[in-house]
Amino acid sequence: MSTSVVLDNVLKRYGDVEVIHGIDLAIDPGEFTVFVGPSGCGKSTLLRMIAGLEPITGGDMLIDGVRMNEVPAAKRGIAMVFQSYALYPHMNVYQNLAFGLETARVPKAEIRERVNRAAEILRIEPLLKRKPRQLSGGQRQRVAIGRAIVREPKIFLFDEPLSNLDAELRVQMRVEIAKLHNDLGNTMIYVTHDQVEAMTMADKIVVLQAGIVEQVGAPLDLYNKPRNKFVAGFIGSPKMNFLAATVEATDGTGARLRAGGSDIALPRPLGTNGGSVTFGVRPEHIGITEGSGVPLASVKVDLVEQLGGQTMVYATTADGQPLTIAVDGQRQLGLGSSLTAYVDPARYHVFAEDGRAI
Repeated sequence: MSTSVVLDNVLKRYGDVEVIHGIDLAIDPGEFTVFVGPSGCGKSTLLRMIAGLEPITGGDMLIDGVRMNEVPAAKRGIAMVFQSYALYPHMNVYQNLAFGLETARVPKAEIRERVNRAAEILRIEPLLKRKPRQLSGGQRQRVAIGRAIVREPKIFLFDEPLSNLDAELRVQMRVEIAKLHNDLGNTMIYVTHDQVEAMTMADKIVVLQAGIVEQVGAPLDLYNKPRNKFVAGFIGSPKMNFLAATVEATDGTGARLRAGGSDIALPRPLGTNGGSVTFGVRPEHIGITEGSGVPLASVKVDLVEQLGGQTMVYATTADGQPLTIAVDGQRQLGLGSSLTAYVDPARYHVFAEDGRAI
């Protein structure tokens, strides 16, 4: 049975320094929730508070409606997978998986059943007699996850588990953890600084900055409707372009901005004339052929990256602002050449001076 987690005005202080500022969050049973944000934003601290490894300074943490603030970590029904595999080097894989259960005096027959089931789920049956030094990084991480599975927890916590793997293995393990969630159906909370991991794995993303929740939502909700400039810049790869802009005219039907050395017509009003705003557009929503949108800016090409299925163009607008363009297919563009960038009029963002979306 899946489990809910609720944070009610949760605070964390170290002495006089407050690092988690009154977080309210509800994680539904069986949900895969990802905490994402830059280094130092508080995501691992928040995860450790849920696990019981860090005391909660203020507020309440509830599991299935029961307050857990003073409940020891071992009694919360939680298993945690860390960035470091933390395997016992003198034990083989079977012994590593079984050790926690042996310590808890689980009967040997049940230990064997749980270990074999975890090995089958993770496809590590052929590795059970090997020592950790005989395993690849991906295999070690599978064993670390298996050690959590055998405990049959109500909640899985993952603290940047893929950071030590190379790029290809990270993609492979992302798929495997997502499949594991689908197979087990447990509530899972996953911490990462990699927004690609967050976008591809999560049912719900929690974007954190400086101990504050900036936005909570499904991956595509955050991608399509970021609440503020921080979320817009953090979610999406390559990151959103931001152009300093001025509202030149606005009425009940639309507005005209000055950005990138050009005038941009928008199909909705934007407050008062003369105001400073930030115009945001994702690289993949910019075209370079006439008819691919409304004119955004005349730009000079600084660098072209050919990725095979996509061409990345790094350019500069007439007023000196950088603009990244992601174009499908293979395009031959000369360095220093000029072109017109076009924007899809339905896929832009505007942010006020305080960073909120308008």
